[in-house]
Amino acid sequence: MDHRLDPEHEELRRTVAEFAHDVVAPKIGEYYEHDEFPYEIVREMGRMGLFGLPYPEEYGGMGGDYFALCLALEELARVDSSVAITLEAAVSLGSMPIYRFGTEEQKREWLPRLCSGEMLGAFGLTEPEGGSDAGATRTTARYDADTDEWVINGTKCFITNAGTDITGLVTVAALTRSSEEEGNASPTRSISTIIVPTGTPGFTVSKKYSKVGWNASDTRELSFSDCRVPAANLLGEPGRGYAQFLRILDEGRIAIAALATGLAQGCVDESLRYAGERRAFGRPIGANQAIQFKLADMEMRAHTSRLAWYHAASRMLAGEPFKKEAALAKLHSSDAAVTNAREATQIHGGYGFMNEYPVARMWRDSKILEIGEGTSEVQRMLIARELGLAG
Repeated sequence: MDHRLDPEHEELRRTVAEFAHDVVAPKIGEYYEHDEFPYEIVREMGRMGLFGLPYPEEYGGMGGDYFALCLALEELARVDSSVAITLEAAVSLGSMPIYRFGTEEQKREWLPRLCSGEMLGAFGLTEPEGGSDAGATRTTARYDADTDEWVINGTKCFITNAGTDITGLVTVAALTRSSEEEGNASPTRSISTIIVPTGTPGFTVSKKYSKVGWNASDTRELSFSDCRVPAANLLGEPGRGYAQFLRILDEGRIAIAALATGLAQGCVDESLRYAGERRAFGRPIGANQAIQFKLADMEMRAHTSRLAWYHAASRMLAGEPFKKEAALAKLHSSDAAVTNAREATQIHGGYGFMNEYPVARMWRDSKILEIGEGTSEVQRMLIARELGLAG
């Protein structure tokens, strides 16, 4: 098995790495410190075509694949995770459901603007009482035959890219039932996904959360009160929403694994640099075996995380089952990111606790990787099931 990149993927990786180093690194600290969304950086990412990486050119994409997206995510996260999660959520959660399950009309209406980065999309799945238990969805969408519309009521939380100035839509997972079933004591508990454009009456976006990390990304709570959208905004078949978002989350775990790998590798990069510059007791601290062993272990974690997401992505692109491999990659890489961030902070000593050093951001950003798009406990549950263990 050869894990060397082909020339096209290597060129993309190098281009994004240069962008991350030259454009993102000098600016992102100020955005992060002030909890501001980096519109200028996102616009440049759009001009580079990053938001359209895995989509065909006919929809405004770059004609690449999901592996290309993950390569870009890893390189961005080596420098900053807020920028990386903005891209990941916009593509794998915001536009991918439309590409995977949308009608031709929906694709042509929404994808060109999403691929260009002119518009961001979001995916409204998580609810206050339904995190890991996605089947506990309480948001409802009632079909009104008189107006041929869906009427949506409910609340979503922790939704990335939901409230920026360029957010154009949120795809909402909701319990659907027809108006004829309204009086039924046991209404059909089928979940469907529906496109809700920004600005639709009855759709309210809350103020930004105050977060521990990912401070330069946008995360909001959403509420829907008799929010009406055309019946044509249904994404795919009615009642198939649960299966749709399971597929989207399986793919997204590979993307998050790539992002986590980037953070883990960024911790190595910053710690190597610091260990060569910082002197104590008359020599660089990198000359001490204790620091060398820490860095060796950090490199091992980043390297094996990369192999894990490469393997999961290769199975996905080959059309082979990849649920277990995606869960393995997400579980291992998120653990590697958290551990490497802790070790990088330790190597930096007191400076690692100062926000002017990138490892401070990495430390704050790492923990959510063990929670978002499926907690580590959920990943272990999925792996156990794929091994044939009953639950």
